[in-house]
Amino acid sequence: MIISEKRTFINQEININMKNIPRIFINNDIKPEMIIPASRDIMHYLGRVMRRRDFLAFGGGYEFNARLSDDGKNIIIGDKTDHIDPAGDITLYFAPIKKTDELINMVTQMGVHRIVPVITEYTVANHINWARMQKIAIEASEQSGRNSVPEIANPVKFSDLDLHGLVFADERAAHGTELPEKIHTKSVLVGPEGGFSDSEFSALDAAHARGIGLGKTILRAELAAAIAISKISGGN
Repeated sequence: MIISEKRTFINQEININMKNIPRIFINNDIKPEMIIPASRDIMHYLGRVMRRRDFLAFGGGYEFNARLSDDGKNIIIGDKTDHIDPAGDITLYFAPIKKTDELINMVTQMGVHRIVPVITEYTVANHINWARMQKIAIEASEQSGRNSVPEIANPVKFSDLDLHGLVFADERAAHGTELPEKIHTKSVLVGPEGGFSDSEFSALDAAHARGIGLGKTILRAELAAAIAISKISGGN
């Protein structure tokens, strides 16, 4: 009985230690036995904040055991772990909003593969710091157990999108229009806080784009994006 309790305690301690191992995105081309110069941020985080040298490095869909060198200046990549990347293959097209940072955080945790900002007629958030958004995506990937970081593409204009067969979050469902709640697809478009304009709805309808309903209430844009992702089938 005592031995059994001791083994249980040891197993619990191992699990706790595994959960506490930091996960750090390195790049998309890491391989076993690589030696990579450690950035100041990583040296500070591991040495001063976490006070440890071992961590999990990831990128390109894979995760590796890794550690800081004895002098703390280099990252030494070890063996690949058995952890499978939980991210899917969904592409999110979205109109930048005031809380784009929250949207990026949420959809990254949901496993989105690619994020494409779309400038619509009612888009008001035109001065987004995309370098900061990429950093938020990296941090969300580290926290959520992904082995990859979603690509954030350069913004495109709504008028430049190929709308034929596109699936989009249709706020007209909140005003009584009957729409499907699930569609099998790999991508979805979500509009800004003010929704799509009449001319944009006309363009979507003319191109036979398929709207999906997100319920009978008007949702915040960042929440609409998360619900739209949950309602499409893309491998998640």
